[in-house]
Amino acid sequence: MPEPTDASSPPEAPDPADRSHLHPETKAIRAGRADNDTALAPILWATTTFVTPTIDEGRRMATMAGANRFYSRYGNPTVQGFEDAIAELEGAESARAFASGMGAISAVVLGLCSKGDHIVAQRQLYAGTQLLLQTACPRFGIDVTFVDATVPGSFAEAIRPGKTTLVFAETPANPRLDLADLDEIGAIVGPITVVDSTFATPLVQRPLDHGVDLVVHSATKAIAGHNDATLGVVAGSEELVQWLWSFAVLQGANASPFDAMNGLRGLRTLGVRLRHQSESAQRLAEVLERHPAVTRVSYPGLESHPQRELAKRQMTLPGGLLTFDLAGGLEAGRTFVESTRVAQLATSLGGPETLVTHPASTTHVNLTPDELVANGIEPGTIRVSMGLEHVEDLVADFTQALAGILP
Repeated sequence: MPEPTDASSPPEAPDPADRSHLHPETKAIRAGRADNDTALAPILWATTTFVTPTIDEGRRMATMAGANRFYSRYGNPTVQGFEDAIAELEGAESARAFASGMGAISAVVLGLCSKGDHIVAQRQLYAGTQLLLQTACPRFGIDVTFVDATVPGSFAEAIRPGKTTLVFAETPANPRLDLADLDEIGAIVGPITVVDSTFATPLVQRPLDHGVDLVVHSATKAIAGHNDATLGVVAGSEELVQWLWSFAVLQGANASPFDAMNGLRGLRTLGVRLRHQSESAQRLAEVLERHPAVTRVSYPGLESHPQRELAKRQMTLPGGLLTFDLAGGLEAGRTFVESTRVAQLATSLGGPETLVTHPASTTHVNLTPDELVANGIEPGTIRVSMGLEHVEDLVADFTQALAGILP
């Protein structure tokens, strides 16, 4: 017979703060509200500094990591709300927000590496990251080896025991959407492993779940999602983020409370935006794949993507970015991006407007011809960031623009 229950001891109520059982879309709406009181919208703490009650309290805040009511270069309640939300979504112990994605990446690289250290990074990277690694790092005596992320074992094979401090990956990569195997990176022992997950966001993949040490985002893009906030963020263990916090206070690339507020607002709709953008990207990719002016389409949702199985294994959605190549090279690319009427020519991504970009002349313009080839960027390569328009309007727009470059 079942054990009798004690009527005087009702079952313990669930902890309302425990959201571990919730889906990511729900966490994105509930997270980052510790300082909201009863307000539904994020509270903007538009102040650079705070009154310090005593000398001892001032000393404590000046020397502790994450003080959010001392001076806004150290921390700010609005910024902390954004950091807390990203940490929760990534399954991290802590996070630190920055004034841009490159602010976050430079803090990771320069905050963790010193003269004589070695970095292993993939060849397929956002050009800003690549230029930081191949121009700034050598000036500080930091050696960098670039590998092909699509080749299994390439990261591990390039590690120099006792010298390699950092392994840096970006997946999906800008702009070709090449993928790095998160399980493979997470299994690396010794160096600190970092993944730039900007194209995916925490709702598509969580690198820390695969054993990666730190995850980086340009939250300017899909996380904020409205082209009105410039933000970067790093998430990981408390120990690593505290180390980066100390460097970040000296670096000074702290996030603005205004941008953090917009980042929190963007998080609330990230789930529905990503779903719509992924569905639109899939439809457009299939149309482009059949078009005679297009020689190749790169999209993780297509069966033709060379890493389709890896995408299905580590991504919950194929995402809102796609890339394609035009047979006519530079002039075809120029004609296309200057002929779209619904999609607009701009360099960012993840917002409500569909954007077309010509990487060779914008995002990756500072790379040499050989470096462009190594990154898979051709004169006729076009990157598309899907927005929230009706997909059939976009299909019609792309079709009319492509008609102008057919022989």
